[in-house]
Amino acid sequence: MTVAEDFLEGTSIFDEYTPDQVGAALRPMHTISGDGLHGLATSVMLILSGVADVVALEGHSKVSDVLTLDRIVDFAQDPVINRPLGLHPSYVAGLEMRRFLEETGTTEEQVARVSVKNRRNALANPAAAYPGATSVEQVLASAPVSTPLRAAEVAGRADGALVLVLASERTARRLSSKPVWVTGVGWSQDAPSLESRDWSDARYLRLAAERAYAMAGMRTPRRAVSLAEVNDVYAYKELQHLEALGLARPGEAGMLTEEGATERDGDLPVNVSGGALGRGNLFEAGGLAQAMECVMQLRDEAGERQIAGASTAIAASWRGVPSSTGAVAIFAA
Repeated sequence: MTVAEDFLEGTSIFDEYTPDQVGAALRPMHTISGDGLHGLATSVMLILSGVADVVALEGHSKVSDVLTLDRIVDFAQDPVINRPLGLHPSYVAGLEMRRFLEETGTTEEQVARVSVKNRRNALANPAAAYPGATSVEQVLASAPVSTPLRAAEVAGRADGALVLVLASERTARRLSSKPVWVTGVGWSQDAPSLESRDWSDARYLRLAAERAYAMAGMRTPRRAVSLAEVNDVYAYKELQHLEALGLARPGEAGMLTEEGATERDGDLPVNVSGGALGRGNLFEAGGLAQAMECVMQLRDEAGERQIAGASTAIAASWRGVPSSTGAVAIFAA
């Protein structure tokens, strides 16, 4: 299975090029035009339904080949109302960030702390493209993108490729000495129209999380989760997504970040991999990078960034502007 978008790949039916690269020639091939966690959820369904026993799930980003990425993203906007405005697609994020700050009382300084934290976390991740030590003041002094959104609060683009292998319980125990279990998955989409969606709440992720929690039998996620890998393509989205996941109360995520609760040594470690801000924006493969970090943590293989005693992890993805599509996966050792 591959997660890919033909529009980004520059060729149609892109999955035709994937099987031989992952040793799957002459095997059934399935493409999900969505984020990596959508592909993971589909892989889980294939296994639970008995259609497949083992699934190789591939995701990649070769965005360095895309010369007009902003124009391509712009094509996802409404062709009658929004696209003719001729604005950079990040204006959607700027408008949403403004509404989120006003509705929740979150401050711009708290949002800037997300960028500082995640880039610092990325220093311990050898696969990260944008690690670094920075300060709140430096983030706030960076160039405006779409007020109040600033350049240092936007994840840089990166190339990368990931493959996850999923299997039925019986086969997983035979193939691996340290299997990690997918205990819950969920995905959802809010209104596609900018004019009819709720700009202050990541409803798509809240609904996806509710489904994943129900599948995993998880009633108190804040107590159960050892760490979270949450989409942070824009710094404010980490805070918005934490609240949508129920890991923070409405308006609380910014304060938790300011108090250090979401640091690697805090009681709710978030994006210890560096997230998209530190690792780089891998587009459709981003969710697989989140899942990979969860797996490494639960196997006690994360090296310098290891969370001691990690037993349960959650990955939460978002497909990016202008979409309102998200997915959640819960993992257990």
